[in-house]
Amino acid sequence: MTATTYSPVWDLDVFFKGGSSSEAFLTHLIETKEKINDFETSVHNWEQTNSISDQKDIVNLMEKFQSVTKKLREAGAFVSCLQAQNTEDKKAAEHRAAITQLSAAFLSVLTLFDEKLTSYDSEVWAELIQTSGLKELAFVLTERRKTASEKLSKEEENLINALGVDGYHSWSQLYDLVVGNIKIPFTENGEEKSLSVGQAANKFSNPDRSVRKEMFAKWEDAWKGQSDYLSKTLNHLAGFRLNVYKQRGWEDVLKEPLAINRMTKETLSTMWDVISKNKQPLVKFLNRKAELLGLEKLSWYDLDASIDQTESKVSYQEGAEFILEQFSHFGDEMTSFAKMAFEEKWIEAEDRPGKSPGGFHTYFPESSQSRIFMTYSGTPSNISTLAHELGHGFHTYAMRDLHLLNRNYAMNVAETASTLAEMIVSDASVKNAKTEQEKITLLEDKVQRSVALLMNIHARFLFETRFYEERKNGTVSTEKLNLLMEEAQKEAYGNALDEYHPLFWGSKMHFYITGVPFYNFPYTFGYLFSLGIYAKALEEGKGYEEKYIALLKDTASMTVEDLAMKHLNVDLTKPDFWEKAVQLCMDDVEEFLKLTKDK
Repeated sequence: MTATTYSPVWDLDVFFKGGSSSEAFLTHLIETKEKINDFETSVHNWEQTNSISDQKDIVNLMEKFQSVTKKLREAGAFVSCLQAQNTEDKKAAEHRAAITQLSAAFLSVLTLFDEKLTSYDSEVWAELIQTSGLKELAFVLTERRKTASEKLSKEEENLINALGVDGYHSWSQLYDLVVGNIKIPFTENGEEKSLSVGQAANKFSNPDRSVRKEMFAKWEDAWKGQSDYLSKTLNHLAGFRLNVYKQRGWEDVLKEPLAINRMTKETLSTMWDVISKNKQPLVKFLNRKAELLGLEKLSWYDLDASIDQTESKVSYQEGAEFILEQFSHFGDEMTSFAKMAFEEKWIEAEDRPGKSPGGFHTYFPESSQSRIFMTYSGTPSNISTLAHELGHGFHTYAMRDLHLLNRNYAMNVAETASTLAEMIVSDASVKNAKTEQEKITLLEDKVQRSVALLMNIHARFLFETRFYEERKNGTVSTEKLNLLMEEAQKEAYGNALDEYHPLFWGSKMHFYITGVPFYNFPYTFGYLFSLGIYAKALEEGKGYEEKYIALLKDTASMTVEDLAMKHLNVDLTKPDFWEKAVQLCMDDVEEFLKLTKDK
């Protein structure tokens, strides 16, 4: 019996046949608008009586809320996929603008809905959310009430939403347009090629340093050439956000991202403090890696290079089979989900021009399907990325039977599921290594992830926090942005590098995302939190998958502090948990240093 051959190209026709020219998709947008209008009418006509008798009205409104959300997310996921697979799809960009308008209209209705929720007395509300149909939504509804009470009047919030369509969100779309048009010239095997930023980024793992160095020079030039547009974009995004915060009376720029991630500042500060105090082993790792590569110090473009100078390429098929094999040691549910994703063409991994850089997972709630996007060129980090995105997919799959509003998990716990999946694959790879050299190579790849999440993400966090403080005083120049970024990188990497990437603020898409502010610290939280879960999984064996699924199901209906206490019995505001998690990373570093001592 021959094994199934997995296609590296996804199937989007199952949602709306015909891509960006799909008639079915246009019909879907019309239906979405109609549902938003219906929801709007219902919210406007809803007369609260501040009594428990309103239960039926709220349940009915929540059903309509869920219905609109499904429609909007289905449309948004489809367009995200269209834009990612072809950056020059202009019709998809038009659809994105239409969805942004629909989302703004929906947000305006929700502003009124949330304001009406705040009209209930605390005692009545406490009684209401214990009634049938609302009890399961008690956390998310109470959260909406609290958030609404901290915002401006509905008229002012509606104005912010409306202005955000052609202001705030449009700056983010401009960034996508600028990046989509960047082409980086590169000569390979005597042939001059024009690479997208996604293809160019893959060159930083090339074993030949001259290739990496040449690409880095061209990479810097490409971003420098667009830096005036990019700094203007970043400044306006931050300016819009800061003005909104000022009007609401929010002084701390971290207030919103912390609320979105359902975590306290105390937890965040404790995490970063523990990381900052325990970075020395990672600096030792970077210094040892430099030695092994015959360098005095690593440069930014050496970080992704493997010390194994043979460029091992693993086909997409082999990568998929390897992931399935490792998942099978963790649990049957995760394995069957991943197998379905490969077999049903849920993954776009083909290495071709015109694709967006990076990777992502998106969910189609009406169809109950996921889609995963990346550019697979056969490197070990590509396999990690694929496992990572499948982890996101499994998270949504584990929650498929819950009310949609109880599936709206925050980014920090989203990154927990993805990094756990990545950990399963990388840890198994190290343990199953056939030779010492193979073990060193795989261990390096694993430690490299700790470098990325405890150093690179820390640099992003330091930069963004300081940039926002500067932005409060006016526009921040391109030169100042470069300086802030380089200073943040030096601090986060413990001065371990020779050359840095001052234009990283331009090349990193995460700084330009409008949906989630401070798209950085949740990655590190998710990574370390997943290590705590992984330690439990190793302790309990294959039977732990059931408990893991129970944890995932709770990720959108409680704070992370409560989640950790309920499922892991730990206090995230104290350093103990974080110290143990960081130590697991450092154990890998120590093993790497030991194995490479005489190399």
